[in-house]
This record gives sequence, structure tokens and C-alpha cells, in this order.
Amino acid sequence: MKSLSVMLGVYLSLAAFCGASAQRATPARPLAFESAKGKAALGKRVDQVVAQAIRRKTIVGTVVLVQKDGRLVYSRAAGFLDRENRIPMRKDAIFRLASMTKPVVSAAALALVDQGKLKLDEAVTKYLNFRPRLADGREPVITIRHLMTHTAGLDYGFMQDEDGPYHLARVSDGLDMPGLSLEENLSRIASVPLLYEPGSDWQYSVATDVLGAVLEKCAAKPLPELVESLVTGPLSMKDSSFSLPAGKLRRLAVPYADGKPPVRMPDAEPTLVPFPGKGYLHFVPARLFDRASFASGGGGMIGTAADYLRFLNSIAGGGAPVLRKESGEAMLNSQTGALKLKGQPPGWGFSYGYAVLVDRDAAHTAHENGTFKWGGAYGHAYFVDRKQRLIILIMTNTAVEGTLGAFPRQVRDAVYEAAVEP
Repeated sequence: MKSLSVMLGVYLSLAAFCGASAQRATPARPLAFESAKGKAALGKRVDQVVAQAIRRKTIVGTVVLVQKDGRLVYSRAAGFLDRENRIPMRKDAIFRLASMTKPVVSAAALALVDQGKLKLDEAVTKYLNFRPRLADGREPVITIRHLMTHTAGLDYGFMQDEDGPYHLARVSDGLDMPGLSLEENLSRIASVPLLYEPGSDWQYSVATDVLGAVLEKCAAKPLPELVESLVTGPLSMKDSSFSLPAGKLRRLAVPYADGKPPVRMPDAEPTLVPFPGKGYLHFVPARLFDRASFASGGGGMIGTAADYLRFLNSIAGGGAPVLRKESGEAMLNSQTGALKLKGQPPGWGFSYGYAVLVDRDAAHTAHENGTFKWGGAYGHAYFVDRKQRLIILIMTNTAVEGTLGAFPRQVRDAVYEAAVEP
């Protein structure tokens, strides 16, 4: 097992994973890039951020897309898809999406709700023999809604010490343990006491993996097929799936772990990367190629930046053609009410797979209320400012700098600063 030390200085806190708020709040004003001057300013600022990150070796490669008012105003691939073989990054590079899988699977669940096949307040035990207990031995009711909002009382191994209960039970976070079946992982999860009474608190967790198992039972088909029929197919996300066809292997971005320079992850040997706090992310890239590995609803998909931009556009626009109006609206709003999001900054709530800004003043951010954002541990981040009709999508092959480090924040800030230049 290989454990990597952080060589990038101080990581952002877990708050940055959700909030990553701008260093200062700017007055609400329309952002514009229509003029030649505006586009030039945008390109210059973002190019500088990208060039600096590659020069300083904080990332290996990246694809950055910026869309304003439905039009792509910035698109660039930079650095390396495979550094050791000197293969440049390409715009159609395929990345392991990690947690950017969650909203896709959540959209599939809501599509089943729209079809009348699933109800959010149904008990998970209607579909699964999944019966974790509280520390006092009681067996509470866990609903589909609890899973989708991460209020089920579950946890993630990377949020715990290496001798924590999930590690002792050998629970997979969906990024490691090639060949592990979903049934076995559910059994391991259920063997650990819940953190709290479902619905009473919030904790980012393996809940979307459990949700994936529910969806398979509900629809009577494997999760990959279900997601394709309900989400990626209708949106023509042709490079997004839970497996990689052999013909697309040359486009798969090689994953790297933080360091100066970043370290290439071995295919089959676990790589441990420190996560802000006290845990480690466990990466085994070869998991993608093991057909026996369960399809992780929380982190098992792959895809391109262009594909994911299609998905973000669908959600930002109300969910069509994937979701009906009510479900589309639900994905655009916080579903956690007054619950405090552990480790997250004020002003943010949580929807179905990502954070939603509910109070920009409390968050001290340049984003407008209604902005949603999240990322993926393999090195990605996105910011969707719906009021400004702005989408910033950042894909890298460097974990976890591309998600939690300075790079995604600097790209975002460059976009906003370029947009408000006189």
C-alpha cells in the first residue's frame, strides 16, 4: 500500500469542497464576455492560471470550459493526459468522475419518481435488506430521501481515521477494492452503527452507493443501464458510463496524486491521498477495468468535460429532457432546510448531489444565490451560477488539487474578475 505525503503546503478545509467561496463578495451585477475585449480578458486571465499551475507542477493536465448565456466562451486543454509518455491533454479526454457521479445518479432516481415507480419517502427496506442500527441498537427507518440528501446517518471512510469503523469493516468508498460486490459492501456498511437518527443531521457519505442499489431493485436493471436509459442517453452523453470500451482507452486521462511533481497512481496498488481532516482517500484506478466491481452510484462513472457540460446545462435549465418540472426544480434547491452541513461554510445548503447557495452574504461569495457546485476527488470542480447564466467546469487528472486545491478557486476567480473589468 502506498501512502503519499502532501507536498503542496496547506490543503483547503472540507469547507472548500462544498463552499470554496470567493475571497471577497462583489456587488451583484451582470457578467458579460460578449465584446472582443471581454473575451480577451477572460482568455488571458484563465490562461495565466492554467499556465501557472502547470509550471508550478500542482496539476498535470486539465480541461477547462466556461459557458456564458448558453455559449462556450472559453475552452482549453492543457498539460498532459499521460505525462510519462508525453501525451498532451485533449479536449475529449475521458476522466474518472468520482463524486460528479452523484448528481447523475440522483437525476436517474428523480426520473423514476417522475414515472411513478419510486417515492422519496419510501423506506429503503422496501427494496433492500439494508438495516443498519443506531449506537443504542435501535433500527430506524431510512428513506430514499435520506439517501439522496445525505441525511441517512452514514459516513465515508475517508472522513475517518484509518482505524475508524468503516475501515475496520472494510467498507469501500467506491474508489477502491476492485472486484467487491455491491451486496457485500452494503453488508459491511450496515454492520457499522449509524452516526445519528436519519433526517436529524447531515454527513457526506456512501449514501448514493446505497441509492444505486435501490434503483437497481426498483427498475429491475443494472445501474449502468438505468443511468444510460434515463440520463446519459437522452442527453447524448456518449462518453459517459461506468465502464470504458477498449476503443476509447487512448483517451483515458492517467490519474496522478498530489506532490511536487504529482505522482502517477499505480493501476492496482492502492494510493492513499490525505483528505482535509483526518482521513485518506483510497484510490485504485484499476477498479474501472474489473467487471466484478460494483457500479458505484457515488463515484463510479467516467466521462468527458463536454458530456458533463451537457448534464449541467440540463439541470441548470430545469432538468429537461431528463426530468419533469417539479423534479427539475427540486434539484435546483437546497433539500436540507435548517440542518447545518458538517464542515461546510455558512450560506450553503445541499440538494441532490451538490451544494446550493442560499445566502451569498453569509457565504461572502461572488456567486449569486441559487448557484450550485461540487466536484470529484480524482480532480474536478464545477460552479453553476444560474442567475448569471454562467457555468465553469474544471477537469484535471490530479487528486485532490483539482478539487480541493487552489487551482479550481483561481480559475473561478479569474472568470469573475475578467467579467467585471470595465
